[in-house]
Amino acid sequence: MSSHSPARLRLHDSRQRRIVDFQPIDPGHVRLYYCGPTVYDLAHLGNLRANLTADLLVRLLRVLYPRVTYVRNVTDVDDKINARAAELGISIGTLTDATLADFHADLAALGVLPPDIEPCATAHVGEMIAMIARLVEDGHAYEAEGHVLFSVRDFPGYGQLSGRDPEALLAGARVEVAPYKRDGGDFVLWKPSPAELPGWDSPWGRGRPGWHIECSAMSHRYLGESFDIHGGGTDLIFPHHENERAQSLCAHPHGEFARFWVHNAMLLVDGEKMSKSLGNFLTIRDILARAPAEAIRLLLMRTHYRSVLDFSDAGLIEARRELDRFYRGLEAHPGVVAGALPDSVLSALTDDLNTPAVLAAMHRLADAAIAGDARAASGLRAAGAQLGLLALDPSEWFRGGEDAVEIEAAITARLEARRVRDFARADAIRAEWLARGVAMEDGPAGTTWRRVPAGGTA
Repeated sequence: MSSHSPARLRLHDSRQRRIVDFQPIDPGHVRLYYCGPTVYDLAHLGNLRANLTADLLVRLLRVLYPRVTYVRNVTDVDDKINARAAELGISIGTLTDATLADFHADLAALGVLPPDIEPCATAHVGEMIAMIARLVEDGHAYEAEGHVLFSVRDFPGYGQLSGRDPEALLAGARVEVAPYKRDGGDFVLWKPSPAELPGWDSPWGRGRPGWHIECSAMSHRYLGESFDIHGGGTDLIFPHHENERAQSLCAHPHGEFARFWVHNAMLLVDGEKMSKSLGNFLTIRDILARAPAEAIRLLLMRTHYRSVLDFSDAGLIEARRELDRFYRGLEAHPGVVAGALPDSVLSALTDDLNTPAVLAAMHRLADAAIAGDARAASGLRAAGAQLGLLALDPSEWFRGGEDAVEIEAAITARLEARRVRDFARADAIRAEWLARGVAMEDGPAGTTWRRVPAGGTA
């Protein structure tokens, strides 16, 4: 924990639709829950944005408060999982285990810290059955044709989180209308499972849980009836988070469920919504093959988490250029270590995670560091650490990468071309690598190389 005394943290609460002072239930122990992956496929850039927003928030909370418990669930029972396993001809367990391992590896490569607790849905079906039984007993849910459904009409606060009209929701907007529902907006808590699909014994027969009840049961198990923050992407506000809130408040009427709701906006790719049909669907793994992890992190931070982010190759080039500037500031002060987090950085972060303002402060620190200010370099290193950036030695940043061996081979080939006076070949090798973002520089000690913006100048 930092030596900072608790600063006033302000966050945008989706339920109140405004920025408010964050007031934890227990200032000695902040608790938050984020919806994690449904493990049937590689995580994509939209998933990354939600997890990076959570990462930034948790890192900040750990500066401000003595104890933080961060829970992020894993959905490992779902119709999409069943369909993908059948498509691949593998067992569901094989699919979910491999996909979760890939998810962990991708986030670790991007410096996203793991949660304190990562419950899997299949390990908590007993808690889900108990919560559903309580909802049925209290009249908030009903059984119909082997299903158990939540009765939206019996929760007056339905629609408060999403701001949607309850009457329109009751009519079945965006919800599957089945003949066994009393109202179109009622949603499934439990559904029957045939023998070939995962299933558990319950008072309503062999079946499996609906998606929404999973998060309610797991958050209650690890964080209690009331906790501080629930987060995720805006795409989850309705129906997932609305339904979570309704069933949790009905099952535990004396609790608050989540006091604050933090949602990040969607992500576009080159101005278009990400879609496999458009050919712009990018997994985390796709983009890690195209750019350094820190450049990807920084690109996502250049846009405030509540603003729509447009991901592009041009943006990646700009992010690398910004990191070059930051690393130049550190390079001017070899061995510099992180000092105290600068007030300008902490102030921006506590203003609803204002990462663009943080980056502006870091540019001022980099300018001062390049001009010779060692204290600014120390502050820059601290700011980078808070954002999960600047973890490398500057020499690693400017010369690292999976293509380092290939670059050294190209330098050798270029030197050989010059030795035999094939200067056209030597110039062509240098130009080719400059176009790829590597500048070869000749000096008294031989040829060295460094990273520059792709297509830039040496």
